[in-house]
Amino acid sequence: MAVAFGGAIALGACASLPASGPTGAQIRRTADVVIADVPSQLIDVVDATLLPPREPAAASPFVDRDPPPTDMVGPGDVLDIAIYEAGVTLFSGGARAASDAATFDPSAKVERLPPNRVDDGGDIRMPYIGRLRVAGMTVGEVAQRVRERLRGFSQNPQVLVTIRDAVTNSVIVGGEVGRPGRLVLTSNRESLSDALALAGGYRGDAKDLSIRLMRQGIAAEYRLSDVLDGPDRDLRVYPGDRLSVLRRPRSFSVMGAPGRVEQLAFSGSNESLAEALAQAGGANPNLGDPKAIFVFRFVRNAEGKEVPTIYHFNMMTAGSFFLAQRFSIRDKDVLYVGNAGANQPSKLIQLISQLFSPLVVLTSAAQTLKN
Repeated sequence: MAVAFGGAIALGACASLPASGPTGAQIRRTADVVIADVPSQLIDVVDATLLPPREPAAASPFVDRDPPPTDMVGPGDVLDIAIYEAGVTLFSGGARAASDAATFDPSAKVERLPPNRVDDGGDIRMPYIGRLRVAGMTVGEVAQRVRERLRGFSQNPQVLVTIRDAVTNSVIVGGEVGRPGRLVLTSNRESLSDALALAGGYRGDAKDLSIRLMRQGIAAEYRLSDVLDGPDRDLRVYPGDRLSVLRRPRSFSVMGAPGRVEQLAFSGSNESLAEALAQAGGANPNLGDPKAIFVFRFVRNAEGKEVPTIYHFNMMTAGSFFLAQRFSIRDKDVLYVGNAGANQPSKLIQLISQLFSPLVVLTSAAQTLKN
């Protein structure tokens, strides 16, 4: 009777002992949940056909197109304009043309006008010409337009236009880079990785960084590791783009009865379930159940709705170790190690041992003193 009574007490105590979380059986019984009118699904990953596809890269709103000319003029650019005249000159005070202007009449005089900034409307102002629209032209086209407007005022003037300060043919690079600021493009064929290199390189670990590209009011974000891995994401930058390198570390949460319970950062640009379990310390041998490894995530279906999805792995089978290497962890996944139902009696024994250990020590000390 006493044994039966003690057994009943032990069973009741086991039922009330604290646990690190539900067992695998309890999760399976309670897996039928509905979130935002979308029922959940539980998938037992027992072969490769049940593995989810790798997370697709976000669709880019930008398409590659031919780059504009590198000497395109636009608002904010500062132009240097030199006018070469022979004979009777329109612009007084001109100096003799330099020898480097071999294409011009060697007897011509040159007048270098003060730096001329293209205003917000895309215009410049010049003597005898007044307002002149130059936005969207190349420097050669601007020179030709100035020459045409000076006809009738000067004898066959020759015009040379160069860009002193380029604003149009540049991009802004900021964030986690070595030299943030304005970057003038030299070929207009620079890619995202080229722009970062010219800006002093990125600071930090590539797996933790993202590039936000802003173009004509449209923004897109790309993982830096994806950009560096292949040319399909290494888009060409265009004049006027704004690039920001931002810290966006990816992580997953570990709960239940693993070797450690915390939020862990990805160890590389991609993380497999096998690597995640290794980071988490695997199933705790005293508490965890290797047959109850679960990954919780939201999966977007064909209708665009997020389906709460639970993937189950039984790591007591050899095949699951291969499947775990092919299963990709995603940002904000929850990795759960089920609590082993068989460890409750051992918990009770540990608890009783902790309760009676001080009494045993005191009794032993008293016995020693008596002797």
